[in-house]
Amino acid sequence: MVGQGAPVAVRLLGQALVLEGRRYRAFVTQPGTTSEPVLPPGHLSRQAQPRLFVAGLTLRPWEHADALSLVRAYEDPDIHRWHSRSMSLTEAESWVAYELNRWEQERGGGWAITGADSLLGRIAIGSLALDEARAAVSYWVLPESRGRGVASLALSAVADWALDHVGFHRLELDHSTRNEASCRVAIKAGFMPEGTKRSQALHLDGWHDMHAHGLLASDARPRCRDA
Repeated sequence: MVGQGAPVAVRLLGQALVLEGRRYRAFVTQPGTTSEPVLPPGHLSRQAQPRLFVAGLTLRPWEHADALSLVRAYEDPDIHRWHSRSMSLTEAESWVAYELNRWEQERGGGWAITGADSLLGRIAIGSLALDEARAAVSYWVLPESRGRGVASLALSAVADWALDHVGFHRLELDHSTRNEASCRVAIKAGFMPEGTKRSQALHLDGWHDMHAHGLLASDARPRCRDA
């Protein structure tokens, strides 16, 4: 117990902080917190971003040749509405480079959902908290590929990879309460409804309430990948 104004013995030992005889990793800021992250730095970036395969779909890292397809995708009214953006070709080229760098910097990762060598959609993990083994998931599917289970299959594949192979403890997914299709995708893939965040996201037509969903590594998962 350290009283107010009492001297505190602090020293650095390699990458660790030694405080009053107790050792903490340098990125731990408060004594008494967990001294080791659940997923240590480098856990993701030391491996190449994988290709995932499910029910005839291939989820692969983005390529620079995808830029023009991205421009066309963000011209779709629904994708534009729910993701609040459009892209020029130059912006799409920069976005692909950003996606590839995100993986190397352990800030997230995105996959192109493809079938028969054509782009069907996008799925990504982001908002990574490796110390707590937590991440968020987002996705969109092109109009001609909707209604075929593409989004739920891709979501299931990424969830299985993240929870079973990487070791994430929890995945989170938010969508506008007005986006009923996205809610169906989340539930089909096993993401449990957890409540509503009021006026949480600013879309092109104003503030939207957002449905929150979550999937734990210990949760039972539907086998919708076999659909």
